Amino acid sequence: MSTTPETAAGSPALSGPDARGQGVEQPQKLPMFALLALATAVFITSLTETLPAGLLPAMSDDLHVSESATGQTVTIYALGTALTAIPLTAATAGWRRKRLLLTAMAGFAVANTVTAVSSYYGLTMVARFVAGVAAGLAWALLAGYARRLAPAHLQGRAIAVAMAGIPVALSLGVPAGTFLGKVTDWRVAFLAMTALTVVLLGWIAAAVPDFPGQERGERPRMLHALRVPGVAPVLFVTLVFVLAHTIIYAYIATFLDDLGMGGNTDLVLLVFGAASLASIWIVGAQIHRRLRALTIASSLLVAVAAAVLAVLSDHTALVYIAAVLWGLGWGGVPTLLQTAAGEAGGETAADAAQAMLVTLWNVAMAVGGVIGGVLLDLSGSDSLPWSVLLLMLPVIAVVVLARGHGFPAKRQAA
Repeated sequence: MSTTPETAAGSPALSGPDARGQGVEQPQKLPMFALLALATAVFITSLTETLPAGLLPAMSDDLHVSESATGQTVTIYALGTALTAIPLTAATAGWRRKRLLLTAMAGFAVANTVTAVSSYYGLTMVARFVAGVAAGLAWALLAGYARRLAPAHLQGRAIAVAMAGIPVALSLGVPAGTFLGKVTDWRVAFLAMTALTVVLLGWIAAAVPDFPGQERGERPRMLHALRVPGVAPVLFVTLVFVLAHTIIYAYIATFLDDLGMGGNTDLVLLVFGAASLASIWIVGAQIHRRLRALTIASSLLVAVAAAVLAVLSDHTALVYIAAVLWGLGWGGVPTLLQTAAGEAGGETAADAAQAMLVTLWNVAMAVGGVIGGVLLDLSGSDSLPWSVLLLMLPVIAVVVLARGHGFPAKRQAA
């Protein structure tokens, strides 16, 4: 997920003095080679998290467990992040940033390799938990790292470049992994992730500048952030929105298979991902002026997509239309909520607000995987879009009502 405690307005940037008080010459353009390395790290983090969604039936057969049990590989990943993001971020806050990033990505290489070679469900779940822990470390610094690489007037664009790894993972990575698993074996998809991570480790070592960690007095205060007006609504929207999305996305292969579209899972995911890519481009271009309107639009689009899947999924063309609407609604959500949390927290609580957002995001993914599995076993896949629609109603209500703080009608210039 694309949120991090280092994306607050007060985070050090490459322009002006650095965290040790030394002057740093301000670059006049984005360091694209370094930013693309960070985007690849985001891609690996996002794809490792969501790849089982497109490989669920094959993984289930190979591991000799039900599809709902296999879906818990997404849950345990999110649980690993949720349980460790805040304590590990605090414990490693003083580490050099490059050392921490290399450590996190090495964790992905190990976890994906074990997942690929494991024939035991328990070992696979341990590997997925370790991947989630590595994700907690990675999300604690990636967007902030991108911010520090750029001059002040280009920091937003630098974050957008780095976070482009999310829609690329959705639009290309998951469909490609699903296709690769279909024509070869699902294990090959995870081994390919390991190979890409090994290449990235060399890329980071060669091309990404290092930065110091945080001083002890800069650490975020969690409880203070909850009392800041606007933070609670953003955190509520994050929790419920991500919960709704995960309930169906974690079991999309099974849902499509029950519709008789199991052979088209990779294509549906490609359509969803392409729409997500368009969404993040639109959000990146308009978020400065229209954060509230974009958040309302995103919520409505996901709700409409869920309604279409709930009522009209017998029509193949409408399933693809729903995938487009879903992607358009979902793609920009990480950027929208991250920005809303940082602005609501302000100078004193932005870091803490975003640290809690990271944790709640992954709690929602873990709980969504569990709820989706229970619904699948008890009520069948038809119940999944109805559950999403029900959850999106309070999301829309809170975004609309939080016009004073959280998702304000009038925003201060960034």
